[in-house]
Amino acid sequence: MTVTADRVEHEMHIAAPPEIVFAFFTDPAKHVQWLGREADLDPRPGGIYRCVVNDNATVLGTYVIVDPPHHLVFTWGFDGDQALPPGTSTVSIELHPDAGGTNLRLVHTGLPHPMLTPHDHGWRGYLAQLRSATAP
Repeated sequence: MTVTADRVEHEMHIAAPPEIVFAFFTDPAKHVQWLGREADLDPRPGGIYRCVVNDNATVLGTYVIVDPPHHLVFTWGFDGDQALPPGTSTVSIELHPDAGGTNLRLVHTGLPHPMLTPHDHGWRGYLAQLRSATAP
């Protein structure tokens, strides 16, 4: 994990192939197994990324890069939040095959300083849930 001026970075190994892990970022039924309770996803450049995380937070953005099963970029922000409005930050996911699974690298950029720590904490927890959800 790395936190710098405007970014949060996490790397982890997941015991599933990239194709499986990638689907958890693009298939609404799989997405809600690790992040949010509702997802509206159109995984193509310009397509919507919408995730109802909880009663107080809905993430809105668009997919920018969709290169299955290795690279995914989408914008990120919160509906009704002036500190981080929809689409004002960017999440990049890189998936590299590795013996027995996938090395995942997540880089979330464009975060204002007050949002760094909550996003670092949030991604750490959600990525742990992703690891569990993709377990064979």
